[in-house]
Amino acid sequence: MEDLSHLKHTPLHALHLSLGARMVPFAGYEMPVQYPEGVLKEHLHTRAAAGLFDVSHMGQIVIRPKSGRIEDAALALERLVPVDVLALAEDRQRYGLFTNAEGGILDDLMIANRRDHFFLVVNAACKDADFAHLKSGLGDTCEVTLLDDRALLALQGPRAEAVLGELWADVASMRFMDVTEADLHDVSCIISRSGYTGEDGFEISVPAASAVDVAQRLLEHPDVMPIGLGARDSLRLEAGLCLYGNDIDTGTTPVEASLEWAIQKSRRAGGTRAGGFPGADRILAEFADGVSRRRVGLKPEGRGPVRGGAKLFIDAEGEQAAGTVTSGGFGPSVDGPIAMGYVDAEHAKNGTRLFAEVRGKYLPLTVSALPFVKQTYKR
Repeated sequence: MEDLSHLKHTPLHALHLSLGARMVPFAGYEMPVQYPEGVLKEHLHTRAAAGLFDVSHMGQIVIRPKSGRIEDAALALERLVPVDVLALAEDRQRYGLFTNAEGGILDDLMIANRRDHFFLVVNAACKDADFAHLKSGLGDTCEVTLLDDRALLALQGPRAEAVLGELWADVASMRFMDVTEADLHDVSCIISRSGYTGEDGFEISVPAASAVDVAQRLLEHPDVMPIGLGARDSLRLEAGLCLYGNDIDTGTTPVEASLEWAIQKSRRAGGTRAGGFPGADRILAEFADGVSRRRVGLKPEGRGPVRGGAKLFIDAEGEQAAGTVTSGGFGPSVDGPIAMGYVDAEHAKNGTRLFAEVRGKYLPLTVSALPFVKQTYKR
């Protein structure tokens, strides 16, 4: 049996064990990969009802302007992200990216305007580096605090609103990417209408001491099932969403990753605050001139999955390379194998037939539009 004793635990660790979870190492934490129902049922349940995820391993960071003016924190943060933070309205959230001097992606994150401060959620594996990056970049103008006393839950699926509505009636008034503070089970929580499954749903920041109480209260609902990392990955892959470290990293730029939508017009060439973020020269040039490779969706023929790392070719003999698969597996809602990867720009058009090398064989697949399942966000 694998030794997991060196790994950190989230506040819900004992609850996971009591629910019969199979625990694995992930980003320095011991996390549930699946529960007794199994990945397939967990995935389909989330698409049909509501799944509860423990994402407490992710980093929660507060950025508070020393001047007291939120505009000062917004402009400071814009020095690190190619995102229009200044125009982010109160109680709204936006997807963002930390970039490096070469235009690569250091991490992806969520940025929420909490009126007198910004509230960030960053990836678990990057949170210490992100915190240091923020302290270094914003320390002259902002107080930067890594919250280590909070848990993070994600309630996802078409029944999420109804389930959460039994604890807090005003939830129905929230739109996709709204953020607010509310009491759940007499616990003050920060709730955003967001998630990473393609489904309508919520992420709920909870004081660590109350995390088990809130999670158990949600799990008591007959529509809610606990969901592990296995289904979390297949859900986000079907939704066409990037996993940091697989689909995006320090060697990929936002334009290569087909994430142009995360860079608003104000930060692009000709915008009111164009550039001024790390790697701007390269990223803005890619907007103008295009890129040599692009992230695309891939649909393998047949039933066999094509995993991350598989090489792609334009011919069935594997003579001319076309790119690499970065994520791949079986999509339970799609009822077939799906994948994402980077291909040379000339082969990125939907419908292009390529071949993936899997154990010495060259399996046909087709470049396909993302997402693989229709997103159901409440806009």
